[in-house]
Amino acid sequence: MFNSVAHSGAPLFFAQPCTILVAPMKVFVIIPAAGLGTRMSVSPTDKPKKKAPSKQFKELGGIPILVHTLRKFAETPAVYEIIVALRRDEIAGFRTQVEKEFPEILSKRLQMVEGGEHRQNSVANALARTAADAGDIVLVHDAVRPFVTSEIIANVIEAAQKHGAAIAGWPAVDTVKQVERTAAGALIKATIPRASIVMAQTPQGFRYDILKKAFDEAVADGFLGTDEASLIERAGLPVVVVMGSPHNIKITTPADMELAEFYLQH
Repeated sequence: MFNSVAHSGAPLFFAQPCTILVAPMKVFVIIPAAGLGTRMSVSPTDKPKKKAPSKQFKELGGIPILVHTLRKFAETPAVYEIIVALRRDEIAGFRTQVEKEFPEILSKRLQMVEGGEHRQNSVANALARTAADAGDIVLVHDAVRPFVTSEIIANVIEAAQKHGAAIAGWPAVDTVKQVERTAAGALIKATIPRASIVMAQTPQGFRYDILKKAFDEAVADGFLGTDEASLIERAGLPVVVVMGSPHNIKITTPADMELAEFYLQH
């Protein structure tokens, strides 16, 4: 059975893990990693002596966050290929670093492509480099979400193959308020029941034909979504949700980095 939740107005479900993959297919992983990570930056009053690395290259336990993330997918047997979208001036340096220090990641046919101004552009550039068939699965995962587990990855793959589109998600634990922003500040308009709210995580997984069609339609209409699932929802297709984890955090702020260090140690 599935428990209904809501996500951007589309019907979603916490899907039970599937037990059998119904047909042979390849799994392609796209990691958009071209962001600047401004929320991780130092205060404007600080004047660093040299340019700070993008957040995905900040070290966690002496290893770049992006490498921790890539290792999780390199260790996943079902993954056929990994495509990372990076800023143009970061591709050569990261490729050299991987070849010298982290060659195990290369086992998954690692590709590096130039990212775009927005996440959607980066994913589109990577999607154009895949050699996926219609029924293959494409996973999109945040570069700075390194604590994803093999179980979450497997469950998203299986749910995406069965339903066409799936994401990892976590139930909201705080009371959620809908507000209206005014000159005087934010005014509460309504309290949204937590039972109908899920906090979207990654990976998000899709059959290639479904994802490609949704991206093509978004480009044609000039639509920019907040994540890949929003493009599928816009197309009127259902997206299921499999259980994520409270540890599957996206490292965005210095406080997130402190929490990540704690998770790594424990």
